[in-house]
Amino acid sequence: MRYRRFNLNPIWIIIATNLLMLVATYIYPRLIFLLGLMPELFLSRPWTILTNIFMHSGLWHFFANMLTLYFFGAYLSRLIGDSKLLIIYFGGGILGSILYILLGEPLSIAVGASGAVFALGGALAMMRPKLRVIVFPIPVPLPLWVAVIGGFVILSFLPFVAWQAHLGGLIIGLIAGYIFRRKERYLF
Repeated sequence: MRYRRFNLNPIWIIIATNLLMLVATYIYPRLIFLLGLMPELFLSRPWTILTNIFMHSGLWHFFANMLTLYFFGAYLSRLIGDSKLLIIYFGGGILGSILYILLGEPLSIAVGASGAVFALGGALAMMRPKLRVIVFPIPVPLPLWVAVIGGFVILSFLPFVAWQAHLGGLIIGLIAGYIFRRKERYLF
């Protein structure tokens, strides 16, 4: 009998890192202020352009982002590979942070992987727009592009949501997905 080895791919490493940071913030809440992105303090804390995507404001925020990361990331990784997935993920997170610095409230703190996750969702929606997904609590399958764009629009109107980060991630994802989709067409 052959046993299948557990593959420690980048998605699981990102989830584990986010989980460790969530536990760390419960032990030492000040980490949110040290590693979260505050536009007013960015020049004195430039690392926060990246560290904020590993921080979450609570268990529900963490769970929603990591579950979405897992499903989008697992599918997208099979299409384009782990290294390209990481480029999209971190590119979306960083552009989301830049847009938050430029368009966000100067004294508010942004945390979360949503911008990076929206980058994966945007890329996947561009590459496989007709893929059917079920979005809780809607009981019928929706085309992926509707779920991603609809999720962006709905989340943008919620209070305390960094829509700027979501937009940055979505932009990177849509551009990357368009490029990879064009390359797919030339392969066949």
